[in-house]
Amino acid sequence: MTSSSAPSRKALSKIACNRLQKELTEWQLNPPTGFRHKVTDNLQKWTIDVTGAPGTLYANETYQLQVEFPVNYPMEAPQACHLDPLDILYDSWSPAMTVSSVCISILSMLSSSPAKERPADNDRYVKNCKNGRSPKETRWWFHDDKA
Repeated sequence: MTSSSAPSRKALSKIACNRLQKELTEWQLNPPTGFRHKVTDNLQKWTIDVTGAPGTLYANETYQLQVEFPVNYPMEAPQACHLDPLDILYDSWSPAMTVSSVCISILSMLSSSPAKERPADNDRYVKNCKNGRSPKETRWWFHDDKA
């Protein structure tokens, strides 16, 4: 897709820009264990490498997470995608949450998984999501209440 055919994206609000600059600076000084931010010139979309925690099924495996921030961040939740869309924020989003806390939550979910398998209804969800539906519009149903 060329830049001329890419959908236009609204610029971040001043509050969002300041908050993300602050979070990025904090991340660079004190990155969460097991995560590496891939530096780009796009403050609104972060690419993060996630390394599975030791002693889990995902130990030493690396996954890529893409976090897209809305214009009104932090008042509105970011969207986090991992291969297939993944949104852990649902109704519990708080403006006090940071990119680091979201990443740590994702690592916790991966670490508590007893098996490397997708939910039985995953294919149906992915098919619907590919039709342009945002994971942020999904009412999530959890198969495991331990995460």
